Amino acid sequence: MSFAAIHRPGDPLILFNIWDAGSARAIADAGAVALATGSASVAGAMGFADGQELPFDLLVDLAARIASASDLPLSVDFEAGYADNPADVAENAARLEETGVAGINLEDGIPPENGVRSIEEQARLIEAIDQRTSLFINARTDLFLQNSSERHASLVADALERAAAFNEAGADGFFVPGLVDLELIREICGSSPLPVNVMKSPSSPRIADLADAGVARISFGPFPWRDSMTALARAFQEQTARS
Repeated sequence: MSFAAIHRPGDPLILFNIWDAGSARAIADAGAVALATGSASVAGAMGFADGQELPFDLLVDLAARIASASDLPLSVDFEAGYADNPADVAENAARLEETGVAGINLEDGIPPENGVRSIEEQARLIEAIDQRTSLFINARTDLFLQNSSERHASLVADALERAAAFNEAGADGFFVPGLVDLELIREICGSSPLPVNVMKSPSSPRIADLADAGVARISFGPFPWRDSMTALARAFQEQTARS
């Protein structure tokens, strides 16, 4: 079954984001059907801040190591493409495809959270990648991440306009991280021409409720890595305590 085929509205693909080959193997052995990196997790694990601070050559090397650690399809967080010119972004995407990855996330946010690209500019990047590669392009909008929850309802129309344009440009999925209001998620799922991906955060609805709303993909973003680092620090403190 193809990577695209496991994005099913109402029966969502669950991606518990990983950050290296070791975490990939752990999640694969636990029963995952696909793997996905998260940019904050990968960057943090290598000692960098999020927002394309991780050198792209290092990301390519990491993607190759992760892809070789498992037979599961792998999606890599491509952030904003590590370039601005469509041809350069497409070349970067092609380099990732050569490592064996099945898909990428491409965000319209301007790192580090400095507004969003115009619909037209982002669509040109997606089109360039689609023409150059066969990757599953998960088109992410940062509208909801970069605005307070009080504004989210007013952003749905803009988000759906982006979904339509990104679909026309060749995207395969639509990612709305930061959106946690179940009724707004349901509205987007009902109107988006692309299967919808949400990020499962501590404040998100239950997976069963997201499935009922029509979500096709649920990813966990930086939270697995953060929880793992917290557990590591706690274990150190508990096991090295002298009293």
